[in-house]
Parts: sequence; C-alpha cells; structure tokens
Amino acid sequence: MSSLGDLFGVRKPVIAMLHFPALPGRPRHDRSGGEARLLDAVGSDLLVLQDAGVDGVLFCNEADLPYQLRVGPEIPAAMAAIIGELRRDLRVPYGVNVLWDAIASLALARATGARFIREVLTGVYESDLGMIEPRIGEIAGYRTAIGADDVLLFDNVQPEFASAIGSRSVADRARGAAFLGVDAILISGPAAGAALDMRHLAEAREAARDTPVIANTGVRAERIREIFSIADGVIVGTSLKVDGVTWNPVDPERARRLVDAAGQARSALPVG
Repeated sequence: MSSLGDLFGVRKPVIAMLHFPALPGRPRHDRSGGEARLLDAVGSDLLVLQDAGVDGVLFCNEADLPYQLRVGPEIPAAMAAIIGELRRDLRVPYGVNVLWDAIASLALARATGARFIREVLTGVYESDLGMIEPRIGEIAGYRTAIGADDVLLFDNVQPEFASAIGSRSVADRARGAAFLGVDAILISGPAAGAALDMRHLAEAREAARDTPVIANTGVRAERIREIFSIADGVIVGTSLKVDGVTWNPVDPERARRLVDAAGQARSALPVG
C-alpha cells in the first residue's frame, strides 16, 4: 500500500473535494459569471482547504447535474483552464474527476499534471444515469497511449446512485479490481455525503490485500477514527461545506476540525 504514502507523504491521507460550479454547456452554468466565477469559487475553496492542512485535493465537476456518462470536450477544457490558473497556488498533490467519464478524466490529468483520477473503472452498474459499463482494458490502454502511466487509478467499486449488476459482492468486486491493477479502491454510500456501510469497507479492505481502500463518502470529523480503523485514506467533500451542504463553499472551521480529528486518529493507530 505504498502508493498512497508515496504520493501524499502521510499515512491515511485526507483528500478534500474541490467542487466546480456548473460548467459551460450544463443546465446550471452561470453564463454571466463565466470563467471568473469558476476561478473565484474553486480558488477560494483551494486556499481554505490547504490552510486547514488537507493532504490532497480532488477537482470535480460536481455541479454538472444531470451527469453524463460521456462528456463533450467543453467540460475537461473548462476544468483544465481553471486548474491551469491555480497550479501556482497548489501545495498538495491533486487529482481530477470528470463525472462519469474515465477517458475525459485521464485526458484532463495528462493536461494538468494531476496525479490520480477517481472514476468507476470496473464492473457493470445500473444507475440513475443509465447503465455504467466501464472497460478497464480500454481505459488502461488509453492511459498508456497518452503517456499517463504515472496517473494513479482510483476505482469506485461501490458507486453512488448505482447498484451492481449480478451477484458479485463488494469483496468480489474489490478483489477483481485489485487483480486488474487499479491503484486504489473506493467505497461509497448511496449518495454524495451519505454514510457508507462499514461492513462493505471491511469486506473490501480484506479482499483488496495490498491495494489501498479509501472511504469515498460520509466522512465526518466525529467518524474519522472509526473509518481510519479500516480505510487507508478518505475522500471528503460535503461535511467540509458551510452547513454541510454539498453546493456551498468550504467552511474553514469544519475543514480544520476534520483535519485535526484525522491527525488525532492517526496518532492513536498502531505503529506499522
């Protein structure tokens, strides 16, 4: 499980979400605010999160509802423009997530220097968006073709708003993803910010063996010790926002509280 430690420089990293407002071409996009509003919103959250002491950040087009399984070029282009403006301010490792398009995420990572992507990369799922059918072989081949083999693949094997097709358990899916070479396995609750099932987290952790397992939703300061007893890291967004609402700006006090709780939880872990 050295990949996470090597990337973030800490045991059990806290990776914080940087949610973009709706991007060009999406129903909620603010045309009058344009690029300036995007840059202000994402840049302000970045400074707050880094000042709070998070270990990494993940840029995501969270507000692009309703989500697409294949996005147009305007989405990663807009994200790349904003990330490019912010690169001089970035002090922590960063990843990208273009919902729900792994190829677009890889292209964006290659263009911006992102170190990892988060996507559904394996399995087949029925979802509110339709059938999610990633093809890990094509995704991995594309990563090599564009010279992005150093971009880590974070695979959400228990995605939000979706259920796996067939009878394979969380453990089966985690074991398969690890065998296929993903760099981390993510376990989520039923929606953004929703608590995950700790049994699923434990099943994935046991099945994944040497592949890190990350809690992807429902991470709060008061639960971080429990989650760190199993997970190798966390991705957190909603609980860091003003009033705990996904679409709000990051609350500096909530961010500091979670980072402090994570530090205390790490200190209580067994050595090794």
